[in-house]
Amino acid sequence: MHDITFWYDPISPYACLAFERLPLALQGLSVQVRYRPVLFAALLKANGQLGPAEIPGKRDWTYRQVLWLAQQHGVALDLPAAHPFNPLPLLRLGLATATDEAPGETSRYVTEQLFRHVWQGGRDATAPQRLAALEAGLQEHMTQRGRPWLAPDTDAVKQRLRENTDAALAAGVFGVPALVVGGRLFWGLDALPMLRDCLDGGAWFGTDAWDAPGRLPAAVQRRP
Repeated sequence: MHDITFWYDPISPYACLAFERLPLALQGLSVQVRYRPVLFAALLKANGQLGPAEIPGKRDWTYRQVLWLAQQHGVALDLPAAHPFNPLPLLRLGLATATDEAPGETSRYVTEQLFRHVWQGGRDATAPQRLAALEAGLQEHMTQRGRPWLAPDTDAVKQRLRENTDAALAAGVFGVPALVVGGRLFWGLDALPMLRDCLDGGAWFGTDAWDAPGRLPAAVQRRP
C-alpha cells in the first residue's frame, strides 16, 4: 500500500482541483491518503515568496486558468466572493475534527467540506454565518461518529496547525497542493500524472533523473 500525504490549504483553487481529481488519478491502486491542512501563507513567507493572487496580472491569469481547468476536468468550481482571504478559521475548523491518533489530519469528508465551502456557490468564505453553519455541520459529523470535538479556537487546535506547518516545511513543501510519497514531493494539479507514473513504477523514476536537478549549479542569483 502506498502512503501519500496531501498537503493543502482550502484557499488554493489548485488544491481544490487536485483533491477532486485525486481518486481518478489513483484508481486501481492500494493507497492511504493523509490529508493535512497547512497555512499556505506561512510556506510563502518561509520561502520569501508572494502568492499568485498577490501579483498583478498573475492574479487574473490564475482565476482564468482554474475556471478553465475546472470545466476541462468536469469539476464544479466557482470563484468565491473575494479572494484571497484569511483561511485560518477554515484550517482550524478542519483540525478541530482531527483525532488523537492523527492530530494533524482531516478525513476526506471534512476536507471536502472545507473546499466546497470556498469553491462552490460563489459566496463569501469568511462570512460569520457561513462559518457558523460549517462548524455546526462538522460538529454534528463528529458526534455521529462518536468522536470528540475540540473548539477551533483552542490552543490545542492552533498548535496542530503550527505543527503541520513545521512538518510541511521540514518535508520540503513550498506550495499547495503538495503530495509526498516515499520521500518524493509532487506539486500541483498537473503533477498528478507524474505521481501516478511513480506509483506505477515508471522506469524514469529508477534512473538518476529525479536527483539530478538538485545538483544543478546556479549561474547567477538575483538580489531582491
